[in-house]
Amino acid sequence: MAKSASISMRVNPQIKAEAESIYGSLGMTLTEAINIFLHKSILEGGLPFDVRQPRYNSETEAAMHEARDILAGKVPAEPYDSTSAMFAALDE
Repeated sequence: MAKSASISMRVNPQIKAEAESIYGSLGMTLTEAINIFLHKSILEGGLPFDVRQPRYNSETEAAMHEARDILAGKVPAEPYDSTSAMFAALDE
């Protein structure tokens, strides 16, 4: 039996970079993480996690949309001088 086999796949470059960063911070390569995923899939007899659409209430959906817009630079983030100023603004 061969010691290794190759898998060729296409992924979004940003997703790949983010995944490499996350797994790198855990001390592993993306290849090692994929191998762990494959081993766990075999142990579970399928995907090692639930696959379903998340259900959020409208307030949470709006907050997530706002956060994405802030990250994308579409909406300016509100700066605060301190955590107490931030919490005061949240209470308003």
